[in-house]
Amino acid sequence: MTTATADLYDERGDDLQSLALQLQNLGGTARFEGPIRTVRCFEDNALLKATVSEPGDGAVLVVDGGGSLDRALMGDMIAEIAQSNGWAGVVINGAIRDRVALSQLELGVKALGSNPRKSTKTGAGEVDVPVSFGGVDFAPGKRLFSDEDGILVER
Repeated sequence: MTTATADLYDERGDDLQSLALQLQNLGGTARFEGPIRTVRCFEDNALLKATVSEPGDGAVLVVDGGGSLDRALMGDMIAEIAQSNGWAGVVINGAIRDRVALSQLELGVKALGSNPRKSTKTGAGEVDVPVSFGGVDFAPGKRLFSDEDGILVER
């Protein structure tokens, strides 16, 4: 990503939604962008893993984990799968684990925080459905822009 989100917002204004939720930069790539894919899951990462196991083609996976910090939805193994399959980044309304390992990967990762407790694996949830958190609507196919200042999403 070459244009900073602040400059992009100055240019496009209210054509973009700005995520007020303060997510932490936890991946090795602070600046990333791409078309949105989504997963809605709660403390269960089976669908997240299945989705990043598909070719990412530069997309950003937005995961609505309901804001839970009780269990990590992504760790180093799933992040490595995402990186190797060409995903630009993963934005998680929830927790990750293996924070040091994630910081070494060429993958954008933003999340609420970390917890070493692993998720369940029942496969509960939905893929490629509109999700909303932090005052932003994330629709599959819309473009997401992320850098050190925050996240912008096309309306």
